[in-house]
Amino acid sequence: MTSLSHINPDNQPEMVDVGSKSITRREAHARAVVLLNEEIMQQLVGGELMSKKGPVFQTAYIAGIMAAKKTHELIPLCHPLVIEDCKIQILPADDNRVVIDCTTKATHKTGVEMEALTGASVAALTIYDMCKSVSKEIVIESVRLIKKTGGKSDFETVG
Repeated sequence: MTSLSHINPDNQPEMVDVGSKSITRREAHARAVVLLNEEIMQQLVGGELMSKKGPVFQTAYIAGIMAAKKTHELIPLCHPLVIEDCKIQILPADDNRVVIDCTTKATHKTGVEMEALTGASVAALTIYDMCKSVSKEIVIESVRLIKKTGGKSDFETVG
C-alpha cells in the first residue's frame, strides 16, 4: 500500500521535501462541471451570463487564475510556485451544464495539479456566487484532475 506523502512516520502532517527532485516542466489540466437551472441558462447570450454583479464567466476566469496563483496560501502543505501560465475556459456543455477547464504550467520541482484543481474550483464557486440570486439549486457536480505531465509520472483520465 502506498503511504500518504504528507504524513511523517509519527503520523503528523508535513510538507514534502522536494529539495532533491529535478526541475522539470510541469503541466496540469483540471475540470469542474456546474449544473445550472433553465432560468439561469436562458440568460446565456453570446457565450456569457450577465448578472447584477457583472459578467459571470469573465469574473470566473479572473477568479480562477487568481486562485491558482494563491493555492499555497489556501492549502496548507502546498509549495509556493511561480505559475508560468494559467488558462481558464468556460463553455456550456448542454442545456444546463457549464464545463470549466483550468490548465496550469510551471517549471519546478513539484507539480501544478493542486493549482489547476484550485483554479477550476474557485471559478465554479464564482459562477455559483454570481448566479445564486436567480437560484440556490446550482450544483457543482464535479472537480477532477484530467491530466498531468512532468515530474516522476504522468497521468491522464480515461473516458
